[in-house]
Amino acid sequence: MKVILASASERRQELLSRIVENFTILVSEFDEEKVKKTGNISDYVENIALGKARDVLSKVSESSIIIAADTVVSLDNEILGKPKDKSEAYEMLSKLSGNTHNVYTGIVIINTDSGKTLKDFVETQVVFSKLTEKQIKDYIATGDPMDKAGAYGIQGKAGVFVKEIRGCYYNVVGLPLNKLNEMIERVI
Repeated sequence: MKVILASASERRQELLSRIVENFTILVSEFDEEKVKKTGNISDYVENIALGKARDVLSKVSESSIIIAADTVVSLDNEILGKPKDKSEAYEMLSKLSGNTHNVYTGIVIINTDSGKTLKDFVETQVVFSKLTEKQIKDYIATGDPMDKAGAYGIQGKAGVFVKEIRGCYYNVVGLPLNKLNEMIERVI
């Protein structure tokens, strides 16, 4: 059966290749703005992942397993998405500095043959060191924060900002491998 990843994220593609040998990429065109923020962040990321998976499902005609995910960073129940510009990246990193935040990833897997749909999420706590203005500005100058939730990527240069992690490291990167592997086993 064909496996389809509904994501253009290079990080998700690299992580998925650790547990699935062959898969195709079919990027979802789902409008994430359609999902309302109700205060329950786990529901929010699951519903975005579901929207992405259903969008790809509508474009697929062969037997497939569709995998979709969405990751957000949350500080004090405020969602920090991908920064729109350097100023917003600076604001986000300043908020995260010296604080503990949560990273949520919603995952949805659909088996097109059986119609079985699994939906779940993983939450990880991340503790940032206190950052100096220079550290934040130097990191922003690399361009790395611009396409990442919360304006940082733990797997890159921002890894030095992380003092402690409680939970799944791969969740913070964008695809919790243990949970995903368990879900794939259940949907096949």
